[in-house]
Amino acid sequence: MATVNEKKTIGLKQSLKAILRDQAMIVYIAKDANTALTAPVVELCKNKGIEVRYADTSKQLGLLNGISVCATVVCILK
Repeated sequence: MATVNEKKTIGLKQSLKAILRDQAMIVYIAKDANTALTAPVVELCKNKGIEVRYADTSKQLGLLNGISVCATVVCILK
């Protein structure tokens, strides 16, 4: 998982922007997130050759990245 000190974006919209701008290195997605929302992110990462990793829950993904709310997508920046 990402460490608190790494440069990252948290959230679907901000992560999508980073992916589209070729700033993403690794993308974490919560397994319990709505697949209608996350499927386009996964497809975009696949097309751009960006590694996708999964967290068990959105709550866990948020906590592991230093926020107290759920996070669907977290993007580690280059």
